[in-house]
Amino acid sequence: MSPEEQDFQLDDKFHDECGLFGVWNHVEASNVVYLGLYALQHRGQESAGIAATDGHAFHVEKAMGWVADVFSPERLRRLPGRRAMGHVRYSTAGTSSLRNAQPITGTTAHGPVAIAHNGNLVNADELRRGLEADGAVFQSSSDTSSRVPSTRSRAPTRSSSSRPTPSSPCATLRASVP
Repeated sequence: MSPEEQDFQLDDKFHDECGLFGVWNHVEASNVVYLGLYALQHRGQESAGIAATDGHAFHVEKAMGWVADVFSPERLRRLPGRRAMGHVRYSTAGTSSLRNAQPITGTTAHGPVAIAHNGNLVNADELRRGLEADGAVFQSSSDTSSRVPSTRSRAPTRSSSSRPTPSSPCATLRASVP
């Protein structure tokens, strides 16, 4: 048995890295995302968040803890809209804090954006340094935060079928897309 396999067997923790769930064009998008995150809870127990849009603005609820503890019926009522995305976090980069809970929202030249990411960005530090040198401001220490300022040129585009087509490995939701 390799040393890595021995270390893995001695470690009595989950080894998954986050969970993402999104819904497009459903009258109860946030409720469906809640159920999806509940099913993905094994992927991350640190924090849970949902960002929903009614086409004009984002509504975001996130907190530290498990999905069922974070999302009361009252919190879910504060997430109107037909589009929603959610995230459960298992931190592999950045500290375990509310400021690193996802989805992360921001405003770009093309309008507001919400982003959630599963995995590690291997060049996150390099991206962050470059973006900070260009004047970007970050509100979290997670590697996902380096995606929001750079989303301007990578936001979903429209295909001939009028459905959004993501051009990055991140789940991105724009409030301005009808």
